[in-house]
Amino acid sequence: MTMPNDAPPATRRTDEVTPASALERGRALLAELNPEMEAILEERYGDLVPSFGETLVEFAYGRLYARDGLDLRTRQIATVAALTAMGGQTGPQLKANIEHALKAGATHTEIAEVILQMSVYGGMPATINALNSAREVFADNR
Repeated sequence: MTMPNDAPPATRRTDEVTPASALERGRALLAELNPEMEAILEERYGDLVPSFGETLVEFAYGRLYARDGLDLRTRQIATVAALTAMGGQTGPQLKANIEHALKAGATHTEIAEVILQMSVYGGMPATINALNSAREVFADNR
C-alpha cells in the first residue's frame, strides 16, 4: 500500500533487505554515529544474549534508522523525544542518542526544544532529567 507522495514500493530500498545487508547497513551507519557501539554491547551483554550487539545493529540501525522516508537527523530527534517522554530510566540511551542526533546534524537548540516539547507528554521531571543529560552531552562535545 502506498500513501500519497510516497515512492512506489518497488523503489524503496527497505523492501528487500536481507539480514546480512541490514547488518552491513547498520554497521555503516554506526561507523558515522558510534563506531564502538556493537563491541560495547557485545562485551556487556554477549554472555547473557550471544550476538546481542549484532542483533541490535542489524535491527535498529540496519532496518529502522537506515530506512527511506525520514532522514537520519529527523529519526534521531524523534528518538530523543521518545526517550525523554519515557522518563529517567532511559538516561544512558538518551545521552547516546543526543550524541547521535548531534552527529546527524541536529543543533543544541533543536535538541533542547524537542526535550521541552516532551514536558507535555512525559512531565516536567522527565524533561528536567533529559535537559540535564543534554547539558552533560553538550559539555562533553565542545
